[in-house]
Amino acid sequence: MGRGRAKAKQTKVARDLKYRTHETDFGALARELHGDEGSEDSDGLDGHEEWSDYAEPSRD
Repeated sequence: MGRGRAKAKQTKVARDLKYRTHETDFGALARELHGDEGSEDSDGLDGHEEWSDYAEPSRD
């Protein structure tokens, strides 16, 4: 019991996504996926070096 209301909402959302026209900003999407060029750390670290002290040593 109670499945009908949830299914109706899912159907409504799916229909809205299917038939609504979207204005996609592909430039903003690309910036989000690839990262901004200006958002790099000021000291040039890529984020891995600052955590290297906490990494487990390799087991070669």
